[in-house]
Amino acid sequence: MSLYPSLEDLKVDKVMRAQSQFATVTSSTPAITQGEYQPQPATQGMPSSSLYPNLEELGDYMGLSLNSDEVQRNLALVPVATNNQVAVPSGVGGMVRPVTGQDVGIRRAEIRPGLREVILCKDQDGKVGLRLRDIDNGVFVQLVQANSPAALAGLRFGDQVLQINGQNCAGWSSDKSHKALKASSAQRIELIVRDRPFQRTVTMHKDSSGHVGFIFKNGRITSLVKDGSAARNGLLTEHNICEINGQNVIGLKDTQIKDILNSSPTAMTITIMPKFIYEHMIKRMSGGLLKSLMDHSVPEV
Repeated sequence: MSLYPSLEDLKVDKVMRAQSQFATVTSSTPAITQGEYQPQPATQGMPSSSLYPNLEELGDYMGLSLNSDEVQRNLALVPVATNNQVAVPSGVGGMVRPVTGQDVGIRRAEIRPGLREVILCKDQDGKVGLRLRDIDNGVFVQLVQANSPAALAGLRFGDQVLQINGQNCAGWSSDKSHKALKASSAQRIELIVRDRPFQRTVTMHKDSSGHVGFIFKNGRITSLVKDGSAARNGLLTEHNICEINGQNVIGLKDTQIKDILNSSPTAMTITIMPKFIYEHMIKRMSGGLLKSLMDHSVPEV
């Protein structure tokens, strides 16, 4: 007989003491009252040691593949936005359109889809500085004279006038529109206007040499440079340039338009109008009249 207990005896004694301590503790613990949460038995295939299954255990959940590899592949497709700029996923040959943010020139060139009210008054000569043109049963701004009430109110070439003093202009001729302006009060003329519906604005970025990649003559785009910013962003030939960064350039010489392009920031906008509409808009107006009277000021933001 040995004076010291064997290893097996020590193990048995330790287990018996642990069971005795557990019974003492649980006997003083109150029972779980009815209505409180009680854990449910673990379902088959889900370990009871975890309250929530991991992605691998979910597998094909509601028809969706939720394994970790699939999640990582899809996360790579999510664009990242920084500094309030919109990130555009790259396509073949680079980015489809530039990330432009809140550039001042772009805000000046913005064409809003809604309607706005414009209040005019006549100048000391009884004029508002506005010439209108009827196209397809609509009335459009053909000329905005520099430093006139119309220019100060923010009217632009190509704007559509829907109402004059509460009267709908649909179907009016140019003469009837001008007579309505002439008969209006000198202190208040109310117009309802839609921003330039025949025009659209294209945003581009200059390359390292300061070019955006198009050629123009007499204010009309004649060709595009292959893979240039103009071509990548959807500029079209046989369109007339109406604005650069929101500034009207109609009636200016090509050299003057080129100077405005050269002085523009890296992110710039070109507002264009199809050739056949442009020619109808300026019909029976001389180039000298466009150059001498048209408002070419930089619009306020």
